[in-house]
Amino acid sequence: MQLERDYPERGKGAVGLTFLLKGGGEVRSAVPAPPARTDGLWKTTCFELFVKPEESDGYYEFNFSPSGAWAAYAFEGYRAGMRDLDIDPPEIRRLDCRIVVTVDLSPIPAGRWRVGLSAVIEERDGLKSYWALVHPSGKPDFHHDDCFALELPAASGA
Repeated sequence: MQLERDYPERGKGAVGLTFLLKGGGEVRSAVPAPPARTDGLWKTTCFELFVKPEESDGYYEFNFSPSGAWAAYAFEGYRAGMRDLDIDPPEIRRLDCRIVVTVDLSPIPAGRWRVGLSAVIEERDGLKSYWALVHPSGKPDFHHDDCFALELPAASGA
């Protein structure tokens, strides 16, 4: 996974993500479609970005499907106060075993962030696996505070 901040061609606040999918299983292929906000992407292969501003109970969730579908939400607290986040559609490109995403995160308050990166991978036989930088004890829960494991300093100029 690679994360870069501030893509000038997309505006201040744009972030580039590259998810690399490797392994022996056959991933259920997503049918390419025009980019569209879509709920429930986590039910099949989906790549996710969670961002929690420092000193905040609230956080943001972004879902990216290899099909081109996407979703963005803001939460007031742990799984509470969910609402759609108003953003421009992210650019999602599928290149072999990579998913390359460019998304504008300017609605998120500037400053230091804690970030969680995760994925739900569904194989052709329906088997699902759940991936994250860190998993809390018990069942996978990407919204859990332990999953916000990557700390990012404030972007330049913030």
